[in-house]
Amino acid sequence: MKLDVIKLDGGKAGSIDLDEALFGLDPRADILHRVVRWQRAKAQAGTHSVLGKSDVSYSTKKIYRQKGTGGARHGSKKAPIFRHGGVYKGPTPRSHAHDLPKKFRALGLRHALSAKAKAGELVIVDSLALDAAKTAALAKTVKELGWKRTLVIDGAEVDANFALAARNLEGVDVLPTIGANVYDILKRDILVITKAGVEALEARLK
Repeated sequence: MKLDVIKLDGGKAGSIDLDEALFGLDPRADILHRVVRWQRAKAQAGTHSVLGKSDVSYSTKKIYRQKGTGGARHGSKKAPIFRHGGVYKGPTPRSHAHDLPKKFRALGLRHALSAKAKAGELVIVDSLALDAAKTAALAKTVKELGWKRTLVIDGAEVDANFALAARNLEGVDVLPTIGANVYDILKRDILVITKAGVEALEARLK
């Protein structure tokens, strides 16, 4: 598929042929859903924790005699049925991550790129090179281009001036090609990729 290439000032910079295997697929929601779930599960902290019966700081003295009370037989007040007692089978720190094959993760990234292309939310820019790291100037450029909630993907390394200028801009996130992922792509309204980024993605996903 062919797409127009623009410059940061909004001018035209020719066109580019995009690989159909990356940008021309019919997006499948089930594949995207599985990859996003894998990403979010891996990112989950898993630091939830409660005190069990053995963790509670309380007296272990038998609360009343074994027989003759007419009530149930109890020992420690650490038991879960008592107030201030331990929690029975509560959450403990653990990893929520699960495995997903590398090939499937790559397939998910292809479908995410294709979803943006099909929705008309893909923009190809010639380069991100800036003469100076001026946030105000870049903010004006982004506003003129109509980029809101935008993810920008550059080549192997992001232009240093652009990265500095965009660091404080709300709604603009910048990643090198190696950081491109399904969740970040789908979360934004517009996906901007440089020509170098397209070449690097094609090399990465072949």
